[in-house]
Amino acid sequence: MLLCDRAEYTKFDGTSLGSRKESNISAVESLQILGASPEALKTLPIKVESPGFSFGNLFSLLLTLAPLLFVGFIFFRFLRQMQSGSDILGRIGRSAPRVLSGAAAKDDKVKMPVVTFEDVAGAEQAKMELLEVVEFLKESEKFVNLGARIPKGVLMAGVSGTGKTLMAKAVAGEAGAPFFSISGSEFVEMFVGVGASRVRDLFKRAREQSPAVIFVDEIDAVGRRRGIGLGGGNDEREQTLNQILVEMDGFGTDTNVIVIAATNRPDVLDPALLRPGRFDRKVILDRPDVTAREAILRVHSRGKPLDPTVSLTDLAKLTPGFVGADLENLVNEAAILAARRDLSLIGPPEFQDAMERIVAGPERKGQIISAHEREMVAYHESGHAVVMHNMENGDPIHKVSIISRGMALGYTMPLPASEKYLRSKEAFEDEIAGLLGGRAAEEIIFKQLTTGAANDLERATELARSMITRYGFSETLGLRTFGQVQGNPYLGNLGETPNYSEAMSQCIDQEISQILSTAYQRAKNIIIHQKDKLEKLAKALLDIETVERPQFEGLMA
Repeated sequence: MLLCDRAEYTKFDGTSLGSRKESNISAVESLQILGASPEALKTLPIKVESPGFSFGNLFSLLLTLAPLLFVGFIFFRFLRQMQSGSDILGRIGRSAPRVLSGAAAKDDKVKMPVVTFEDVAGAEQAKMELLEVVEFLKESEKFVNLGARIPKGVLMAGVSGTGKTLMAKAVAGEAGAPFFSISGSEFVEMFVGVGASRVRDLFKRAREQSPAVIFVDEIDAVGRRRGIGLGGGNDEREQTLNQILVEMDGFGTDTNVIVIAATNRPDVLDPALLRPGRFDRKVILDRPDVTAREAILRVHSRGKPLDPTVSLTDLAKLTPGFVGADLENLVNEAAILAARRDLSLIGPPEFQDAMERIVAGPERKGQIISAHEREMVAYHESGHAVVMHNMENGDPIHKVSIISRGMALGYTMPLPASEKYLRSKEAFEDEIAGLLGGRAAEEIIFKQLTTGAANDLERATELARSMITRYGFSETLGLRTFGQVQGNPYLGNLGETPNYSEAMSQCIDQEISQILSTAYQRAKNIIIHQKDKLEKLAKALLDIETVERPQFEGLMA
């Protein structure tokens, strides 16, 4: 029997022989070498059979093919990596904006609900200023036929949460145009030139989808004033800004693309961005007034089960200074509180607790303080309330509480009776005296001072400094303002330096100290003359912990 190059022989007597057959000789020659006679070989029956499966055969085959398979695998991986690397390099220079559209955009794969001006409340002036942009996107031929130069860019400025992004979506929704949304920080990468490449790609895609709206959020990330960085002309951010300026200059009168940018720091933008022909429309989104807040609350309370006793008009009056994002959060927090209390309707207590949670922080029910500290907190908050109540320019007291919220052991909540856009010197002085009323009550009642007035002192000092340095309320220093100037980075001065002398700095400190000492003396005089009302309010706080406005006015009567 032959097995590869191995020969095994069986004699007639049953014994076996074995040898290795050379590959260049036949089986008969191998038998002759072993001593078989020619006569025996003539009568020997020879039968040829195909060899069966053998692990030795398989192992030999694997040894033969293994190097070839290994080399092929390495070559395949190398080709895949080269292809992947080329794809990555191609994608780096492409922008990745979020594309929303009320109409059928060519590459829009996700259909989003259309946002219109009806969904944006409390910004009527901004809507009026943006109507011409909507009209151009819808009927651009009317402007082009008359040779009118359409606005290329609109800059929306305002504090955070006033609805700049929502307003930009509403412009696209009203015009039925694709909405390309991207953040200013997404243009800047670690690779040089990527930001400029992404700008070119974004504007190219917008032109293909025209009429379209490009929205750049937080444009101050790339649009800061040039020449003040350490990178000079090779700064990646400046190259990105230069490309934005070039692309906006490339818009013709027949290009139906509007660029809307949003920022809460318009003062740091490069002047080239704001010149005519680029962002030549500036829309300001202010904090909403009481009427606007009521409209915003109605928008955010749609579909929510409100208790019939909830008055959105009264709620709008209780939220001065709130922006759209704050009001949305207020409604959401009230709904969360109602769900935690297993209620089916959102009532006034939930809105009140949600407002206090946003303003002062969450209630800390587990904090236990000693009886003496609790009494000091009650007199401290009573001092604030009594002094503010007796100020001619003070706001009405809405609530006084000694329940700990956030970092405060207690709080006094004054609410203005109406919207205020201008403030007088006397109003500042009354507010500072009200902030120092808690410290005055501690000193008069307990003959000692504590750290409870730390935040009050910080706020009072900041108000006094603003009176002197920003508003010119100092009779000694006159009408001059005092501030900081940006240092020159090329001269090694990276910070800000005051624009006044050391002698003037001492005068400012003296004026601030004078304002604070005068206000503190006024607060102490009120506490001394209204000591009986102070004690009534403090005892009421120790009994029920929270005094609302009607009860407070009854105690002060």
